[in-house]
Amino acid sequence: MAPQKSAKRKVAPLPMNARSGQAKSDTQANPLFERRPRHFGIGQSIQPKRDLTRFVKWPKYVRLQRQRKILRMRLKVPPAVNQFSQTLDRNTAVQLFKLLAKYRPETDQEKKTRLNAQAEKVAAGQQADTAKQLVVKHGINHITNLVESKKAKLVVIANDVDPIELVIWLPALCRKMGVPYCIVKSKSRLGTVVHRKTATALALVDIKDEDKQPLASLVEAINANFADKSEESRRTWGGGIMGIKAQAKIAKRDAATAREVKLA
Repeated sequence: MAPQKSAKRKVAPLPMNARSGQAKSDTQANPLFERRPRHFGIGQSIQPKRDLTRFVKWPKYVRLQRQRKILRMRLKVPPAVNQFSQTLDRNTAVQLFKLLAKYRPETDQEKKTRLNAQAEKVAAGQQADTAKQLVVKHGINHITNLVESKKAKLVVIANDVDPIELVIWLPALCRKMGVPYCIVKSKSRLGTVVHRKTATALALVDIKDEDKQPLASLVEAINANFADKSEESRRTWGGGIMGIKAQAKIAKRDAATAREVKLA
């Protein structure tokens, strides 16, 4: 009988993690580059920079304007106030402010220079230039008188006047008197036209002959957005927009109600 051969047992291979660890241990670390892990405990390594915007205590005026915006979204806004959220479109606003820039009132320094030049002419025996200056009018009381007397050719109202009661009646007055009006963004933008920080409203009264045609086309575009849509704006309420959580809750409730109706 032939002798039996002894069966050789194969050793199972090492797992992948063990092999990679063995390979790492075989390589010698470079003494020039010392490994120094960071520890972020108290009094140790400096913490990495994080976005802490959410934890910032903002100034009071920032908090107030953010809360005011949220309230205007949540609460029902009556049509008289909601009309100030519909402002002039960008292209028409650019044309409007280009026209207003031509009729900016003179600064104190420009007025002083003009008066000095007139005084020199009078002293030299010449006739001083007394032509009426064509400038844009500002001041809410002045603009009210111009609208009531139907002298204003165009009234521009800011949408962010605070308190809003200062100008809330002005669109209705312009409609009653047949004066074209528009609502634009930012009272500070109106203020730069008349060299002030802010301005609630501006009015164009007298203009040059070369600007009558651009003004007519501008008024036509403005009336299409405001005067012609006055009845619609008087019936349109604003606000009533809930937050994301509330919207999800309402949608979930409506879906549950729809399932119950379907099963019934």
